Amino acid sequence: MCGMPQEPPVRSTPTRPSRPDASMSLLTNVMDHSLDDGYAEAAARKKAAGGGGLPRTLSAKLGLAGGLVLAALVVTVGAAQARIAAPVVAKERQELIDRIDRETKAADELEGTVDELRDDVGARQREALRDDGGDSRAELVGILSGASEVHGPGVKLVVDDAKEATTGGNGDPRETSGFSDTGRVRDRDMQRVVNGLWESGAEAISINGQRLTALSAIRAAGDAILVDNRPLVPPYTVLAVGDGKRLSSKFQDSADGLYLNALQENYGIRTAISTESDLRLPAAPSVIVRTAQPISEKGTS
Repeated sequence: MCGMPQEPPVRSTPTRPSRPDASMSLLTNVMDHSLDDGYAEAAARKKAAGGGGLPRTLSAKLGLAGGLVLAALVVTVGAAQARIAAPVVAKERQELIDRIDRETKAADELEGTVDELRDDVGARQREALRDDGGDSRAELVGILSGASEVHGPGVKLVVDDAKEATTGGNGDPRETSGFSDTGRVRDRDMQRVVNGLWESGAEAISINGQRLTALSAIRAAGDAILVDNRPLVPPYTVLAVGDGKRLSSKFQDSADGLYLNALQENYGIRTAISTESDLRLPAAPSVIVRTAQPISEKGTS
């Protein structure tokens, strides 16, 4: 029977499921070909030419063996020398430590001897200022000269740098343009404070435990304040023995007291003054007697 020609059935090719890493083709390629093809080709050519791996000729093998033996010999000799020198270095180090300990001990002993001699000299000076008759003038001389310890009512004055004080210039307070332009207490500030207290009637003065005498010097070394060549650190505690209320009032009304108040208002220098019922000031560590005359005995012509 004739009819319409039948079309062949359509055969559909089944589709492959897509790879889960298809979206990461670049990363996959890098992982599959981690070694550059150029490097691989170069390594293959070198191997084909006999240039890779261990040496093949006898001379090359002997050279490599000689190099290894020489390197091992150098390492062995170095280790042996270090092992031999180690006890010598340790011995020298221990000798140096022992020497430092001996010198430190000797310095401490000398310092103790100096302190004892200084105390003995001070005691002899104080004894020399006393006479058998109990002359009050000798006691007064000892107090005013700083050779004797003193205690009594007075004034306590604390002077400190500003809270945000900074170092200006080259660090030398004597070369700055202003008297306290960086908020730090200067040596000349303390000079005025001490002179103002003397002028106001103080009988004895100390700064941070350092007794002042008529020969005391207040100087600067960089940012440090020196009293008789001894460095002090802030805050500076000034103790002045005298009539407390009168001394405090007179000092604050003086030109030096107003100067100190100006430092506080304009430059942030911190100050605090109070009257005390009992202050104790030590004797000056070294009072040099420049001129002396013997005291004539009583009853002698």
